Amino acid sequence: MMDLFRYDFDYTWPWTLGHVMATVVFGLLTVLVWRAGWSRLAAAATGTLAVWALVGAFIVHGPMRFNRPMDLPTERFLSSGSGRVLDAGAGSGRSALMVLLGRPQASVVALDLFLEGYGIGENTPDRLRANARVAGVEDRLEVQTGDLRQMPLESASFDAVVSAYAIDHLDPDGIRSSLSEVSRVLRPGGELLLMVVNPDGWTRVAFPLFGAHGYFGGRGAAERWRGAVVEAGFEIVEEGTAAATLFLLVRKGAAATD
Repeated sequence: MMDLFRYDFDYTWPWTLGHVMATVVFGLLTVLVWRAGWSRLAAAATGTLAVWALVGAFIVHGPMRFNRPMDLPTERFLSSGSGRVLDAGAGSGRSALMVLLGRPQASVVALDLFLEGYGIGENTPDRLRANARVAGVEDRLEVQTGDLRQMPLESASFDAVVSAYAIDHLDPDGIRSSLSEVSRVLRPGGELLLMVVNPDGWTRVAFPLFGAHGYFGGRGAAERWRGAVVEAGFEIVEEGTAAATLFLLVRKGAAATD
């Protein structure tokens, strides 16, 4: 839990502290309502909200790991343990650190436009490097500025690519362009670990007003993502879920064109 205060991924306060603050507010209201002798229904209502907020705080800082590096959702990604990895849409570094900490022999090129994004405040290369420094992996990280839809990178120059909660922010044309670019920069047989937002049970409890996310969100999202990666020339190796996440591990076939 101390990692929550070590890193600065710059999530705005409603995401990181909103549930904690709501727990305190509704908890105090419950005590005040009870001591004031108001109706039991009012006390039950505020008490229920306090419990919900407490559970939400656990989810956000537990399974969802807000403001902390993520764990790799599958051990099959880059199972050799080493290689050159592209983080496509790196943001402030959660996914880059996920790879660098989970695969200590790998190096990462973190690519992003570094604009303000969903739930993120000031997204900068300096913040990404600072987080890598805290994790002790800065020597294996390279940061580049660029668009996922037209990457300033050489073809067949990476052993693997990870993209977490980035490509799903694009429109359908952008998704197709990004997946095509991922295929181009991957070596034959290279892997893509694609992670997208999944409004699952954890999400519905912590953020009950959170609906479908992105153009490929909602009912049938997994099928649409499967179709998108296959259309881009990938072979599906593994599919699964983690907290608030749908992931696909796919491989570029030797016959895929760039």
